[in-house]
Amino acid sequence: MGLFKKKNVKKSYDRECMKPIIRASICTGEQVAGFKDMQTGKLEEIMLIKSPKDLDDFKNMFGITEEIEKEY
Repeated sequence: MGLFKKKNVKKSYDRECMKPIIRASICTGEQVAGFKDMQTGKLEEIMLIKSPKDLDDFKNMFGITEEIEKEY
């Protein structure tokens, strides 16, 4: 019964002021994907990364093709 499907809507971000980044915890291994403001250093958290599929979903959602840097 596929009456309602999830729409794949491309979202955007300011590529000149923000860069995609993954913040990873050294202790627990938890990873959060988001965007870091290059001027202030503040991270806007978008989603929790539990598996490689979550990372692919994050990249597809925002149209990111390059490798995402990890920050510990």
